[in-house]
Amino acid sequence: MRRGQPYLGAFLLKDEHADSDVITDLNQVHSVGVFAQITSVFAANTGPTGNNDEKEEGLTAVLYPHRRIKITDLVKTGGTAATASIEAVKEPVPEKPEPSAEESLPTPPPTPKEELVSPTFMQTSFLHQHNVSIVRVENLVTQPYNKDDQYIRAFMSEIVSVFKDIAQLNPLFRDQITNFSINQVASNVFDEPDKLADFAAAVSTGEVGELQDVLESLVVEDRLRKALLVLKKELINAQLQSKLSRDVDSKIAKRQREYYLMEQLKGIKKELGMESDGKDKMIEKFKERAASLKMPEHVKKVFDEELNKLQHLEPAASEANVTRNYLEWLTQIPWGQHSRENYSIAHATKVLDEDHYGLQDVKDRILEFLAVGKLRGTVQGKIICLVGPPGVGKTSIGKSIARALNRQFFRFSVGGLTDVAEIKGHRRTYVGALPGKIIQALKRVGTENPLVLIDEVDKIGRGHNGDPSSALLEMLDPEQNTGFLDHYMDVPVDLSRVLFVCTANVLDTIPPPLLDRMEVLEEASGLKDADVQVMPSAIDVLIKYYCRESGVRNLKKHIEKIYRKAALKLVQDLGEDVFPEPDGASAAAQKEKSENKTVEKQDGPPPREPTPEISTAGAETETTPSSDSLTERIVTTVERKPLRVPDTVHVHITPENLKDYVGPPVYHKDRLYVTAPPAGVSSGLGYLGNGSGAVMPIEATSMPGKGGLQLTGKLGEVIRESAQIALSWVKSHAYELGITKSPDEQFLTDRDIHVHMPEGSIGKEGPSAGTAILSAYVSLFTKTKINPDIAMTGEISLVGQILPVGGLKEKILAAHRAGIKTIIAPEANRPDIEENVPESVKTGIRFVYVEDVREVLHEVFRGEPVAERWKDTLSP
Repeated sequence: MRRGQPYLGAFLLKDEHADSDVITDLNQVHSVGVFAQITSVFAANTGPTGNNDEKEEGLTAVLYPHRRIKITDLVKTGGTAATASIEAVKEPVPEKPEPSAEESLPTPPPTPKEELVSPTFMQTSFLHQHNVSIVRVENLVTQPYNKDDQYIRAFMSEIVSVFKDIAQLNPLFRDQITNFSINQVASNVFDEPDKLADFAAAVSTGEVGELQDVLESLVVEDRLRKALLVLKKELINAQLQSKLSRDVDSKIAKRQREYYLMEQLKGIKKELGMESDGKDKMIEKFKERAASLKMPEHVKKVFDEELNKLQHLEPAASEANVTRNYLEWLTQIPWGQHSRENYSIAHATKVLDEDHYGLQDVKDRILEFLAVGKLRGTVQGKIICLVGPPGVGKTSIGKSIARALNRQFFRFSVGGLTDVAEIKGHRRTYVGALPGKIIQALKRVGTENPLVLIDEVDKIGRGHNGDPSSALLEMLDPEQNTGFLDHYMDVPVDLSRVLFVCTANVLDTIPPPLLDRMEVLEEASGLKDADVQVMPSAIDVLIKYYCRESGVRNLKKHIEKIYRKAALKLVQDLGEDVFPEPDGASAAAQKEKSENKTVEKQDGPPPREPTPEISTAGAETETTPSSDSLTERIVTTVERKPLRVPDTVHVHITPENLKDYVGPPVYHKDRLYVTAPPAGVSSGLGYLGNGSGAVMPIEATSMPGKGGLQLTGKLGEVIRESAQIALSWVKSHAYELGITKSPDEQFLTDRDIHVHMPEGSIGKEGPSAGTAILSAYVSLFTKTKINPDIAMTGEISLVGQILPVGGLKEKILAAHRAGIKTIIAPEANRPDIEENVPESVKTGIRFVYVEDVREVLHEVFRGEPVAERWKDTLSP
């Protein structure tokens, strides 16, 4: 450019993927190219080249093609690398409709690099010093043609027509034609056939080979044909692209239009009140349900959170389905809804007598329960367990209780149940998760205070999914079921108002913790402000003759039983005039009417007509009740108020009338022999397995026989051995004891000995009866009575040593209760007795500690004539 001769030749590489600025062989490029002028050059940075981050200076050149040229000879293939190079790239905006423009406009390929050198006045000789290729060329001239030729004019018209068609389909093509035309300085390109063909090829994006063919064509008619072919392909592509675009646009537009119209339709219907959104209707339904319930605060908070989550979820989302199901359960639990109970004793008596004959104990217990509920205004978590053989009326009496109370009835059997989820529910994350049976029961009955009958609790199973009987503990324990936590609900549900009735055939197979909860743990009787007193002397009698075990739970149950009986007696004596049931037609009831609603009545299966064959006492069948057969039951959220007991009522429980409240004594007396027993009877001290001690008399007698020993009283192996050891010791010391006249005299060869320990139903086992059995033998053989105020414990060895025993605290407590004055115990147990037994228990008891059986005999028979003789013969 500095020389004033900015010209070069541009040729297309045959290999489309090659990238070279020089050629080593003429076959690397197409022989026909263009003679081009460099119209402008500007710098372009190519990036860092060294450690000093200097940027290599490059050049971008815009070429203007003038004419076609053809390579005739390769003068130079390229020498050493140049120190400064320029990159001549054909821009997509050509300057002149020369043949070379056709290959450069759409996809500008790299062109040979050229050296920028110091100016000289030689035209091309300086190029030999630089890394550029030099060729000899000849100019190509278009062959003469007739502008008015019919074929040429036809080709030109078709090309112009195709131009118009493509311009309508492709706006970018139209803009390209416009720009190309504006930049032409020559005459109108549409009037010159050769230039029109070059122009058509230049603006199209045909294949490289086809464009090169147009460039090489020197016959105008042939060039027009090839250019038209390239242009037609461009038109077909434009038409296909347009069709695809139209199809996609029409589909999108259709969907958008449908969506838009549907949204408009929803909006119009909502405005007119004809229809609301499905999700909005669902949320509104949940809100209405919640408004009619008395949800606790913690449940209300969870409900609001879940409802808010549902509002922001798409209806099709899986999480939305889980949340919707959870809200369904949460709003179908009858929070605060309960049926109005009927605590009328007369009504209950009538219903129970209608349904069952006999079963007086069960009916009395139910009436006590009703009396307590009447006075308190509520019954908190009572659990009744009905036990008996099949067919005696256990299940049907549960229905009768529900009918008498006007409660909803729900029954489910746990016989063979092995899955804890049936009681506690599944986690919500599982597919098909459901709450447990008790939550399902509350939903079914629609009240918080139904009667739930749990059948076959003695047949509950245990599987790999946990222990259902343990899960029942939380449900049945009044201390825990105020906040029963179901795995599905995950909020505490109050079950304290549910009346649970359990049935079983036998008690043995019921787990002890579960059986324990089937008795009421905490029971008030509605006599808080009434003058009902249990005298201390009556409590003393309760402890001694009813509740002798080590714990106090049974004592508590007996005291509660007293108060229940007192409540029932109170209500029966004073009658319905003093304690009336709320009248359904009263003003208060009318005021509550707005609070009330009805639920489907749940009373279990309809009763069967009794047949003569099975109409026996306590049969499972019921007679047809005379009560109304309505199918709905009224439920309310209004709490029942407790009734006030008149101040004129005074109930005092004394030892004399205690029997009327708790029945006859369980333990009749502490000692079998209050007066001096006959010879052959001694008093031992035993330890029972339930944690308590007992004074156990030991009886021995003899009869004609062959010297055998018989033992009765459900004795264990250890006690049997003690009896054998004691008998052997007595036989070996018969002369010393004064039983035989000489040491060699035969003894018990013609007599049998029988040893018995009363209360044969109680198993007796353990090493503690040796001294007592031996004393009984000596008493029998010497015909000397033993003082009943003396009791003893300790095991003996064959040579007469006294061995220590266990359970001293419980044994001494039993002796204290029985009024024993002297206790003979092993010397080895002295520290245990002195340190571990309370002084209050040891008061009034004299302890004699012994190491040898002779000491025992001297103490037991102190003051007797036989003991005087032993001073010489039986020294300790």
